[in-house]
Amino acid sequence: MIPQLKVETLTFEQLAKTIDHSLLKPELTDDDVIAGCELAKRYNVASVCVKPYHVPLAARLLADSDVKVGTVVGFPHGGVTTETKTFEARDAIANGAEELDMVINIGALRSGQDDFVREDIRAVVEAAEGRALVKVILENHYLTEEEKRRACRLAEEAGADYVKTATGYAPTGATIEDLKLMRDSVGPEVGIKAAGGVRSWEAARDVIAVGVTRIGATSTERILEEFRAQQQ
Repeated sequence: MIPQLKVETLTFEQLAKTIDHSLLKPELTDDDVIAGCELAKRYNVASVCVKPYHVPLAARLLADSDVKVGTVVGFPHGGVTTETKTFEARDAIANGAEELDMVINIGALRSGQDDFVREDIRAVVEAAEGRALVKVILENHYLTEEEKRRACRLAEEAGADYVKTATGYAPTGATIEDLKLMRDSVGPEVGIKAAGGVRSWEAARDVIAVGVTRIGATSTERILEEFRAQQQ
C-alpha cells in the first residue's frame, strides 16, 4: 500500500519526495539536463524523468544521491509495438533507470482491445522485473470517463505501480475530477501520479488532497519555494 499524504501535516521533505522533476522537452541539451539533475539533488526530490538518451548521464550525476532516475517508454503516443516497449524498458534499466513512465496504447484502449492493452502493460512490468517502478500514462484528454476507469483497472491487473494522468503533450493534463476518478478506480496499492499543469504549490496542494503521491513537474523549484515561503 502506498501511504497517502495529509496536506495539513505535509513537510517540505515529504513534498519534495512527491516530485518527479521532468526533463523531457525535446530541445533540452546535456547542460540543461545537468542543471536539472543538480536542482533535483539540491531539493532531494523523488526522481528526475529524462529522455532515454539521457539516462546514462542522469545515472552518473545522481549516483551519490537519493534521487531516482526515471525515463519514458512508448513516449509520447503509446503506439509502438509491445516488443519495442519491452526493449525500451530493459535498455533503460540497463542504463541506470529505476522508474519507467510508459504510455498506454491509447488507440487500442479506445478500440476496446482490453486484453491487448493489459498484456502490453504487463510486458513492461515483467521487463522491469521488480528493478524499476512502472507508471502507466493514460493520456486522459483523449479518453471518456468509462475509458479512464477501464484503463486504470487494466493497469492494476497488469501489475503497474502507478497510473498517471498525462504526458504533458496533450492539450490538457491533470484535473481534479480525473484524479478523483483514478483514485476511485484502483486499489490502495496503486499510486496516482498527476502530470500536466501542476506548476505551483497551490496546484500541488490540491492534487495531494485528492490522493496523489507523485507529481510530474517542470516547475519544481517554484512549487517547493512557494511551500517554504508559506511555512515561514
